[in-house]
Amino acid sequence: MRYLALAADYDGTLASHGAVAPETLEALQRLAATGRKLILVTGRRIDDLIRVFPEIGIFDRVVAENGPLLYRPQSRETRVLSEPPPAALVSELRRRGVDPLTAGQVFVATEQPNERVVFDVIRELGLDLQVILNKGAVMVLPASVDKASGLRAALDELGLSAQDVVGIGDAENDEAFLAMCGCGVAVANAIEPLKARADRVTSAEDGAGVREVIESLLRTSA
Repeated sequence: MRYLALAADYDGTLASHGAVAPETLEALQRLAATGRKLILVTGRRIDDLIRVFPEIGIFDRVVAENGPLLYRPQSRETRVLSEPPPAALVSELRRRGVDPLTAGQVFVATEQPNERVVFDVIRELGLDLQVILNKGAVMVLPASVDKASGLRAALDELGLSAQDVVGIGDAENDEAFLAMCGCGVAVANAIEPLKARADRVTSAEDGAGVREVIESLLRTSA
């Protein structure tokens, strides 16, 4: 099957220690030159991502904050897909001394083991929110919002089906969007549960694993 798009996680997948290798960027450019679409699916905030990855414009769409934001790099437009948690959540977490604590445009983020306090506050305030874990990170999002819901919005804008997409990731929060793709790939450094559920596991880690997948896609560029 000739897949029409690549959807990739950032940290631990495209990037190692927050940076994308020049070889990986060059491989992405070669894939884009075949007419395939590139979608970045990340837990990072958009402003943070632009700071660490100024080449973001190579992507056709960026799903940020683990699903609730859709960014169009070429026009620099942001589409908000969900309402943020109420201000009372952040206020109460701060009152209880949760640190670090970051409020994005939609998500609220901290680190483990603060999820215990986060669960308590969500329950006490009666909020319809979920907690998503990602290699030590703790993200609070509206129920039913995740990387898969954000990717669906991106694909709708691009006129693509999920079956047209190869997805690639490394962590807990990538499982939902890999499962919806025509082919879900885990890089070699991915957590074991993700590897067990993936359609394919690369032999190389992070960016080198992405390049491995891209080379496979380029061989089917007819």
